[in-house]
Amino acid sequence: MKTEVIKVDPQFPDLKHIIHCAKVIRHGGLVIFPTETVYGIAADFSNPQAMKRLREVKCRTNDKPFSILVSHRGLISNYTSMTDPALYRLINKYWPGPLTIVVPTKDGQGTIGVRMPDNFIALKLVDEAQCTMAAPSANIEGKEPPKTCAEALRDLDGQVEIALDGGTAQIGRSSSVVDMTQGSPKVLREGIIIEADLIREAKKKTILFICTGNSCRSVMAEYLLKKKLQGRDDAQVFSAGTGVFIRSTASSETISVLREKGIDATAHLSQPANTLLLKQSDLIFCMTRAHRNQILEHVPSVEKRVYLLKEFANIAPSEENFDIPDPIGSSHESYQDCLKIIEEAVDKIERLI
Repeated sequence: MKTEVIKVDPQFPDLKHIIHCAKVIRHGGLVIFPTETVYGIAADFSNPQAMKRLREVKCRTNDKPFSILVSHRGLISNYTSMTDPALYRLINKYWPGPLTIVVPTKDGQGTIGVRMPDNFIALKLVDEAQCTMAAPSANIEGKEPPKTCAEALRDLDGQVEIALDGGTAQIGRSSSVVDMTQGSPKVLREGIIIEADLIREAKKKTILFICTGNSCRSVMAEYLLKKKLQGRDDAQVFSAGTGVFIRSTASSETISVLREKGIDATAHLSQPANTLLLKQSDLIFCMTRAHRNQILEHVPSVEKRVYLLKEFANIAPSEENFDIPDPIGSSHESYQDCLKIIEEAVDKIERLI
């Protein structure tokens, strides 16, 4: 058997070629393909015969596992039940990109390496394959990973059905690998992302403020806390809204009252409270009980990290209402009153971080 070589444009590949290769993978075949790191070999992870053949082609021993690729960040949850915010911080920071993350399998019986490549051909191939795709580097074990299709074919020509030639790999170096299964991150292989950066990102405290439109209350909280944490690189602060569908700036009154505190929020753009943002956060502060309920309905796993912001403000012992009302459409004084409550809570949170 001689390997069929198909040349494709790295930026604008003919999708019919990728669809053809995906079909070959689904039927148990092996396909060489480009990523931004090095060239890989694709096989159907759920097909025992394909995986046996992949191991033989790679000359890989049975005790060394294969990693898989995903085409979207959120698909990590298909392979692990892990809820550690550090996992999602690394995903949000480095995916798509040259980072493989080892996580516990969903059944808790083993581990699996997962990566989202930053290469259009690779991502489309994963999408079109419609199966879990194993993707080790396209070289015999112990040899240098190939940067080009020609390098991959030096040893593998005739061993795989198809090779997609998408030019030279942008990075030309294997991905960094970090193990998240031991309670704290452990770098197993350092690639272009260095160990110090991976550990620093994983250990950052992430604080998230939630309101409805992410244009008033949560913006005040985010920018107040960011000002208090200036100079610190061990924490990051975000805000989001449960009802954001179109990104917009902060309200004019919010910008005005923050400016009175010496804070410029004119560059703020609202964002939705999506699953990955919630999962990467160590502390989530909601403006109302309704927001808290919406968050927990959407992502129940973050329950122990969600609080009402007003619980941290200076309130009367007899007060039972822990909601911070939305000042939208109200007077400037109402915004100032809202900011005062939020600032009291943020002061206390800053001391806790």
